[in-house]
Amino acid sequence: MSVWIRRGLQAVNAVVVLAALAVLLAALTAAGAPRADAGGAQAAVAAAAVNGTALLGAAIAVGVSAIGAGIAVAYTGAAALAAMSERPELFGRAIVIVGLAEGIAIYGLVVGVILIQRA
Repeated sequence: MSVWIRRGLQAVNAVVVLAALAVLLAALTAAGAPRADAGGAQAAVAAAAVNGTALLGAAIAVGVSAIGAGIAVAYTGAAALAAMSERPELFGRAIVIVGLAEGIAIYGLVVGVILIQRA
């Protein structure tokens, strides 16, 4: 059963990493695209620079938080599995602790979504 838990956590981390790559791709492709509704060429360039900077910030927030969550889940997951091997009744508590470590990535994703909405 512990192998299934580890595989499930790895799948969740893979989804978060893929979301970070999608945000990074969006930031890199939208950074140089000027806006059509801007008044002049200079305003379009300034708006594109601000937009690209916000998207790049979102990508960094999601990517770094996903890496941090991966490191946290690696340590807490290993400790949780060791504790459950000795005392199987600690399953619920171990899942909660590993879930808290996974929350780091969710917070980064929320920050990324907020930054994208403001871009």
